[in-house]
Amino acid sequence: MAITDPYIVTVLLDVNETQDVDDRAESRSYIVADRGSRQAVIIDAVIENVARDLNILKELGLTLRFAIETHIHADHITGASLIKERTGAQIVYGGGAKGDVTGVDQFLFEGEALRFGHTVLTALATPGHTNGCTSYVLPGAVFTGDALFVRGNGRTDLQGGSAEKLFDSVRKKLFALPDDTIVYPGHDYQGRVSSTIMEEKQFNERLNLSINKETFVETMNRRKTPRPAKMDIAIPANMSAGRTIEP
Repeated sequence: MAITDPYIVTVLLDVNETQDVDDRAESRSYIVADRGSRQAVIIDAVIENVARDLNILKELGLTLRFAIETHIHADHITGASLIKERTGAQIVYGGGAKGDVTGVDQFLFEGEALRFGHTVLTALATPGHTNGCTSYVLPGAVFTGDALFVRGNGRTDLQGGSAEKLFDSVRKKLFALPDDTIVYPGHDYQGRVSSTIMEEKQFNERLNLSINKETFVETMNRRKTPRPAKMDIAIPANMSAGRTIEP
């Protein structure tokens, strides 16, 4: 758990007994809670983990206001709709997903914000992994979904992905945040929880400041990554915010 006034961030690692065949492995979900009001949001919930996550909210005495998605996931099914059914929380996607996703209560476009208690979460459009990717910024922290990982980045060959767009999203938007901003990624495959913008500027394997756009694009276009195992199920489900999936 990382603590920064006036909010608390709780990191939720995926629980998955079939990690050798299921690329949902190492997904990251986050609960952000306003200290004063005890209102909270959850970012990138996974449907298999909803019961656990709601129990954590109950244990901490938090009231969930929003279930937020960074993008239309290809590797797992969102728990957003199930969470709404059980808590009444509003479902939020980035504005880039408007027209692609149904069952959403609010789309947040660049610069628009959610307020819960005294805490404000602001949308930052960061397309490239998919065309509709959105990161979410708090004072001192950013939730980057699959745009920026610890020492890496998301693939760019799915759902309107673009290496050119991703490079610009990271360099012009995410790297423009203060250097001490904590980076909370959508995945990590080496057990790491977070990084900082300064670290990624220096040490990110494909996006550090010594690498130019042409090199990055060539590197991403050469990559041969297997299709996500659940892609054919996950994408249609996530295009309806998880509503096509039975609890």
